[in-house]
Amino acid sequence: MKHPPMHIDELVEHWTILDEERDLIAGKRDATRLGFAILLKFYTQHGRFLRGRSELPDDVVEHVAKQVQVPASELGFYEWSGSTIEYHRSQIRTHLGFRTCTTADATKLAVWLAENVAHAERRPERVREELLKHLREERIEPPTPGRISRIVASALHNAEVTWSVRICSRLSPETTQRICALVGIDDASRAGAEAVGDGQEPASETAVEDDDENFDVLAFIKSAPGNVSLESMMTEIRKLAAVRSIELPPGLFADVAPKMLASWRARAAVEAPSHMRTHPREVTVLLLAALVHEREREITDTLVELLIATVHRIKARADSKVTKELINAFKRVTGKENILFKVADAALGHPDDPVRQVIFPAVTGGEQTLKDLVHEFKTKGPAYRTTVHHAARLLHQPLPPRPDRAAGHPGVQEQQHRLPAGDRGAGADPPLRQGGQHHLLPARRGGARAPRHRGRLGEPGVQERQARAPAGGADGV
Repeated sequence: MKHPPMHIDELVEHWTILDEERDLIAGKRDATRLGFAILLKFYTQHGRFLRGRSELPDDVVEHVAKQVQVPASELGFYEWSGSTIEYHRSQIRTHLGFRTCTTADATKLAVWLAENVAHAERRPERVREELLKHLREERIEPPTPGRISRIVASALHNAEVTWSVRICSRLSPETTQRICALVGIDDASRAGAEAVGDGQEPASETAVEDDDENFDVLAFIKSAPGNVSLESMMTEIRKLAAVRSIELPPGLFADVAPKMLASWRARAAVEAPSHMRTHPREVTVLLLAALVHEREREITDTLVELLIATVHRIKARADSKVTKELINAFKRVTGKENILFKVADAALGHPDDPVRQVIFPAVTGGEQTLKDLVHEFKTKGPAYRTTVHHAARLLHQPLPPRPDRAAGHPGVQEQQHRLPAGDRGAGADPPLRQGGQHHLLPARRGGARAPRHRGRLGEPGVQERQARAPAGGADGV
């Protein structure tokens, strides 16, 4: 295997033979001398022995060979198995204070991993790294890779069993039964399974038939949300109700690491109910409880997202509808002068005939063109603009009342003018809304809006205009 070139600083730091190490090398010659020196420096750096020449870069061999004054080619004659290398390993262990890993050490290591690492980490590679670090701290030589894998697997299993027992102890019997019912586990089915294991016939098959409904509930909880629609929202609401009906206690996983909870949830999401029933009861309850707990959060988040998306969609549709209405309201009828001339010509030519027979045929488009013309006038005429203007004014906070002009304060007051019902003349405008609201439009003279002036008292023409204005005309909104 080809290795990248090693920097000189790294060679000096990790592969320089120290003075106390030269006493061990003394007395050895040629390939044995070079092989022992490389074994010693490799163990000092990595905490394990070299497995072969393929793990060594050529730069390292050249650097160590110069220090022990042996040609680098001599390493090819070193025996990587046999009594010689075993004796060298024993010398290196004694010098560095390491010992081999025994069966008792492996058991203790599995317990330590389960309590300190595997309870919050489910990735085997991360547990393996922590195990090698702990072995170096305890001055224990790492065992073979296969044995390390078995220790890691044992620690992960023990941690899962410990968590399953702890979680099950926090659940009531009713909640545990509801969780087990999701995969069809109950007392009858468990007794039937035990009977089959003993070689007996199962008591009945009704439990298997009843399990289909529970399997549907589990699949319903696992299902993904649909597109943004009212139906999808109602489906998610039913899904959330199904999850909450299991009644998991609050704080069930309060002391569990999030990545542990996520690993259990992912495992339960992909396992089939038939596979789930093969686990011990406590492990099955642990996996399903984690799935239900996480799905409750996910469904709640999905409902919020669906609600926001639905509101945005409603707003978009409303904006589109209002835009279309505004476009239709502000359509212009072209050729108004031609229409006027045609209507006048037809009316003068046949003054005694009905309008429908004379006026409508004279205009291109007939009656609909005249309706559009009237509609345009109503949407853009002075009455429409006045109504929109004062309706918009009502949305804002009204101006605070000011003292009467008779009190001697300068300035022309602006306040809302409200005429009593008895003081409104025949020419007064109708109220903006029905239902007895006050009249908020400014008073008019001869059907037109009275002018409003913002001049100061004493300016030329202001007092004469105020004298000519009718009651309320100069004090409009």
